[in-house]
Amino acid sequence: MTREDYGSEPPMPCFFFSHGTTANIMKKTPVAAYWEEVGRQALAQGVERIVVFSAHWETLNDEIRISADPHPKKQPVPWADPTVYKYFDSNVDVNLAGEVHDILKGAGFDVKLEKDFEEVHDSFMVLKWMFPGGKSLPHVVVSHNARCDPGFHLRMGEALRPLRFRKTLLLGSGGGVHNLYRNNWPQIVFRRDSAAQGRPPEQWAIDFSEGLTSVVVQNSGPGLRRGISRLMSHPQFRNAHGTDEHYIPAVVVAGAAGHQDDTGTKNYVGAEAWELVNLRNMQYQFGDWPKAPHVTPIRNSIRDIKVGA
Repeated sequence: MTREDYGSEPPMPCFFFSHGTTANIMKKTPVAAYWEEVGRQALAQGVERIVVFSAHWETLNDEIRISADPHPKKQPVPWADPTVYKYFDSNVDVNLAGEVHDILKGAGFDVKLEKDFEEVHDSFMVLKWMFPGGKSLPHVVVSHNARCDPGFHLRMGEALRPLRFRKTLLLGSGGGVHNLYRNNWPQIVFRRDSAAQGRPPEQWAIDFSEGLTSVVVQNSGPGLRRGISRLMSHPQFRNAHGTDEHYIPAVVVAGAAGHQDDTGTKNYVGAEAWELVNLRNMQYQFGDWPKAPHVTPIRNSIRDIKVGA
């Protein structure tokens, strides 16, 4: 990889968002307020495009797919008023899809453009909060591979790292602690309130999430890649993730943010929230914004950000 492949712009940070349950599309939580602040910073810092690494889009064999449908359908969101999201303009960038395709193809991946795409809440819910004006920055969604091999997905992120130097935000949407088999469902079923914590979270959820935070903030460069991938062998990983797909976007982001040249960069914890007792929605920023404020602000209250601002 030559310097010319990276371009002349300073690198944009990467993000890993825990998107949580679909209830988050209806209520402005502290996490949604953080997403909005990331969107505000993206506009102010000159971001022109976004690549979203999806937890909910899985492809078989060794294949990776990229959304290339300029007018994708949106998958219906349970317990949500469709008018909240159906008119949001996802603004899929077909040209960016081709660019991502060519980069991954050149890196040896079996990659295809998906021209009949149904967008899922892990992308449009986040983008809706990031850009409350009703239209996203141009973006594409990239699938993960169903084998969930960390080495494979680290290489994906590494291949796409040059996009950070081309005014492009790389964003993984998954979950820090996301095991639907270990959650407490009565509050959402009977009260429609996923955030009602009737009891404290279980220790395994705390242990794994604190381990993830430690790896993110205490490592950089190749050490970040090693740490994120090794967490898949953590004693509490299978409790925290009944299946791997919500963790894999963090691995892709580590590949993009953990190059040797990233050694010494700082990574940051953003807003967080608990849902369904054991679902921990942590947000992370990898690297600094090029201009001040270099770290995305965490608002003390969701009232600090006006809806539609």
